[in-house]
Amino acid sequence: MSGKIRVGISSCLLGEKVRYDGGHKLDHFLADTLGRFVEYVPVCPEFEAGFGVPREAMRLTGDPAAPRLVTQKTGKDLTGVMNRWIGGRLRELEKAELRGFIFKSGSPSSGMERVKVYDEKGNSRKSGSGLFARAFMERFPLVPVEDEGRLHDMALRENFIVRLFAYDRWKEECARDGRPAAIIGFHARHKYLLMAHSPAKQKEMGKLVARVREMGRGDFIGRYETLFMEALKCPATVKKNVNVLEHMAGYFRDRLGADEKKELGEVIGQYRRELVPLIVPVTLVRHYVRKYGEEYLAGQYYLEPHPLELKLRNHA
Repeated sequence: MSGKIRVGISSCLLGEKVRYDGGHKLDHFLADTLGRFVEYVPVCPEFEAGFGVPREAMRLTGDPAAPRLVTQKTGKDLTGVMNRWIGGRLRELEKAELRGFIFKSGSPSSGMERVKVYDEKGNSRKSGSGLFARAFMERFPLVPVEDEGRLHDMALRENFIVRLFAYDRWKEECARDGRPAAIIGFHARHKYLLMAHSPAKQKEMGKLVARVREMGRGDFIGRYETLFMEALKCPATVKKNVNVLEHMAGYFRDRLGADEKKELGEVIGQYRRELVPLIVPVTLVRHYVRKYGEEYLAGQYYLEPHPLELKLRNHA
């Protein structure tokens, strides 16, 4: 991976004391581990909108599809102030070319989903999104987003980070070249990563790429980017990973010795039965890629879709 990619994040997750009570919600994985590979753009809607620290706690009320932001004790409606700030901040963030955003779960301004919305009787349902989070997702629908609570789930964490780095590679490819030959190469290098997430969309994208020379650049880029991000948002599963690993193993069928074939088959089988994590068969495949100089597989991002230091494939 070359350079750091720019990712938006709720400021409190980096340890900034901007919460309503003057505290923070430092997340060590985000700040210390993922932070080695990304350049964070911190955002705290309530602080930046001028509500101060400390401040009266707020909550969402009314229609979950269009809630109001209201202070809990005094009932002051701050929706208009927040929405005016959001409009200006989104214009700034558009220039920042973010590759992802990590929101603070449960926040009436920054919660991605399942935020409490209160009715007129004071009853709540976890059915809303924070005002800023909702507006961001509507403005940038293909930018990978998550909240720090969901990122404690290792499968969701890996899926988000796969999308983060893939989105950055795509944007860099478009900025660097974007000609048909380059796009075809980009797609070829992501073939097995896409297959591990959505075989159906991978096939659909293959048909689209076959027409890249016929389509206008703008139409193609927009359609491909949408399919690319939709495909990667689909969760990779053990079954889909096994399918990819077996496809890759086929490249060595005529070169592996009997013991090597047996070992590779056994390791893939152990992963299928969830006895070992994905990194075990992937490491063995990478070994054979180097040993036998298999150039096509060497270029596959499936074998290293994100920095190994993040240890995202180390969990059974």
